[in-house]
Amino acid sequence: MRLRPGAVWIDMTSNDPAATTPVRERVLARGADVLEAPVGGGVEAARTGTLRIFAGGEEAVFARCRPILEILADPAQIVRVGGHGAGHTAKLLVNLLWFGQAVATAEALLLGASAGLDLGTLRRVLAGSAAGSEFIRRDLTALFAGDYLTSFGLDRCLEELTAVTGLARAHGVPFALSDLVEDTYRRALDRFGPVDGELLAVALLEERAGRRLRHPYEN
Repeated sequence: MRLRPGAVWIDMTSNDPAATTPVRERVLARGADVLEAPVGGGVEAARTGTLRIFAGGEEAVFARCRPILEILADPAQIVRVGGHGAGHTAKLLVNLLWFGQAVATAEALLLGASAGLDLGTLRRVLAGSAAGSEFIRRDLTALFAGDYLTSFGLDRCLEELTAVTGLARAHGVPFALSDLVEDTYRRALDRFGPVDGELLAVALLEERAGRRLRHPYEN
């Protein structure tokens, strides 16, 4: 390890906080600093410099690194969520809820379509209701066009979900729904292999239902 005392290692991976602890301890032992800065927002946000950042580490290190982070992210979306480990944990929780929303929304839409509802109308109803979410308002556009979001690997999705359920198990909190989401992505990985596609768990549900969730684009 060649980090000098006073340097900062900025870890921007989406990772299991337990897995990064040994590396962080080695860095700190050399007199260098560590800041977790996993990102969210996808490829387009990276292209435009409007990513979200979930930072974890010492407040002084965060303040020192913030000018660098602001090159990559929307300054209003750069949040220090706590100390070491908090950044990775927050990002895993964000991803857990997004994957969970994808599965739950797909099940609702497949049921609605099977019952004769128009998908475009159902989407508008859900988006404007108490069940509305960013997934419904934004990400369904890609799914309705047949895009399973191939910027991230299905195997990596499962790794993150496995990390979340492991974290829940370690803290002794209930995680039955999270376990079901993980199982759905595991079955999708068994079916499609380690290919790119964050929404391939939805493709698995479509296959089982014998129906594709497709609808023309609407503003």
